[in-house]
Amino acid sequence: MKLSDFIAQFLNEQGIGHVFVVSGGAIIHSIDSVARHPQMEYICVQHEQAAGAAADAYWRSSGKVGTVMVTSGPGATNLTTSICNAYFDSIPILCICGQVTTPRLRPNEQLRQKGFQETDIVSLFSSITKYVYRVMDPLDIKYQLQKALYMAQEGRPGPVALDIPDDLQRVEIDVSKLKEFVPPVKPLLKDNTKDIQTMLSWISQAERPLVIYGAGIRIAGVIDPALAFIRKWGLPTVLTWGGKDIMPYDDPLNMGGIGVVGPRAGNFAAQNADLIIAVGTRLSQMITGGKTILFAPHAKKVLIDIDPQELKKFTPNDFALDLAIEADLNSFYQSISQLSKGSNPDQFKSWRDQIKLWDTQYPVVPKEKYEKAEWVDGHVFVKTISKVSRPEDIFITDTGANISWTLQAIELKKNQRIFSAWNHTPMGYALSAAVGAAKAVNQRILCLTGDGGLMMNIEELATIRRYNLNVKLFIFNNAGHSIQKQTIDTWLNSNYAAVDERSGLSFPDFVKVAQAFHLPALRASNHQELESVVNKVLTTPGPVVCDLMIDPQQKIEPMLKFGAGLEDLNPKLPPTEIASIMSISAIKQRANSPTYAR
Repeated sequence: MKLSDFIAQFLNEQGIGHVFVVSGGAIIHSIDSVARHPQMEYICVQHEQAAGAAADAYWRSSGKVGTVMVTSGPGATNLTTSICNAYFDSIPILCICGQVTTPRLRPNEQLRQKGFQETDIVSLFSSITKYVYRVMDPLDIKYQLQKALYMAQEGRPGPVALDIPDDLQRVEIDVSKLKEFVPPVKPLLKDNTKDIQTMLSWISQAERPLVIYGAGIRIAGVIDPALAFIRKWGLPTVLTWGGKDIMPYDDPLNMGGIGVVGPRAGNFAAQNADLIIAVGTRLSQMITGGKTILFAPHAKKVLIDIDPQELKKFTPNDFALDLAIEADLNSFYQSISQLSKGSNPDQFKSWRDQIKLWDTQYPVVPKEKYEKAEWVDGHVFVKTISKVSRPEDIFITDTGANISWTLQAIELKKNQRIFSAWNHTPMGYALSAAVGAAKAVNQRILCLTGDGGLMMNIEELATIRRYNLNVKLFIFNNAGHSIQKQTIDTWLNSNYAAVDERSGLSFPDFVKVAQAFHLPALRASNHQELESVVNKVLTTPGPVVCDLMIDPQQKIEPMLKFGAGLEDLNPKLPPTEIASIMSISAIKQRANSPTYAR
């Protein structure tokens, strides 16, 4: 059979039913084979970066490997940002890139280019994929497809890419002679019994423990055992952005967020904790603060990770790990269930009450925000859509201020999802990702993006319309790149350059743009209009665009300035108030008080 037909058949046999494509001369045979396959569908996006983001979101939404087909040269290089997204967030995607015919491949690295639109993607992608390979023998195609999919999902997941010359895609192959990949025997798991027993003994001895859960909990498929662990011990838990949807906002053990944009309660908890247990998170500076040596100064710190490099990366300028456990999370939680003996879920009740009290005392969205009349407040919008959203909704957010306001204020219900490109955070991810999520699952997609981010991939409105996807697009329209304006306020005396219309940017009327793409569009200009407009967007069938007029002066608050500890977010609290919050003796005294809220 034709080699490209074999590719389509193989993908279908692996349960891959959709392929995100941008056509080109070096990939037309593979796309044609997908088009001819009765059980497969190709989805035409407008840009290769969008194809990669859609494939990425396809896995995040459904757990099925997202697949991309693009042509050689610029087709492949345009994938780079989306491959970075998947690599840094541990998302398995398969990229099939066309290449010039084998006679036109450059004979050595000294020659820049021989074939038209030839680019050495193996070298280009080698640092941002788990596996990349150029297929040069037609009889290797099955082996390489099998190996690529294995590598994408084995251990810590990530993106893989195959580079296939055009003449190989159209060659006839004898399927009976194809080589097969045999997965290697997995090494024996490390015996972490002693380390886990140590961790459990530390929990028993702790007064103020705190668990930090991140995206790795979902990636490893261990949400249920992860929640069973914290419930057995009654452990207060904060969630990173990537772990935000592990449990609903009103779970009694959910203490909210943590990191450079707070909220304050989770940060106070970390800075006062005597034990930190971090699972499914690499404890990046976005969680621990720019000056990481100030993170959790009173706590023993435990990090569990499948990647040994994540456990070794900390330098003398960072905090030190007291216990580093290299383990896949399935085996980790199995060991915990076997080793855990008696526990008291009420042991840390007064400590949980203290964190909840901080949350009440320092809300992200105080009542006065709702009283604004001229603009829509970003936090108020997020609270509003949280209230009227329904279970099973999937939120996808972009980057910059919109992701910060969303993760600060959102109140996720049980079974709702939220994701973004957490670690690479390119502007423009959200709308392209919404395409992939909408094709992956039959659920409503609530896409939250900024005006700057939308300008990076506004062409994907055509894809949304072409496939009539159930995507509700909300634009945080504050006439500029507000997070950069805030950074310039801090470091460059508000000398704005390249951040708004006065300093070089230009934006269209997004309602008219949406209408030009034949999409219904609404606008909310203030809080009086907000709830009715949001409700209309959510109840209108099919795709809808909503332009939210956000105050151009609204900042991300609270937010950490580099050099401060997590407890010292801007806007600053009085020093005496911070001192009281950071006083361990005061916390113990409050916990023992008979009038303490319980």
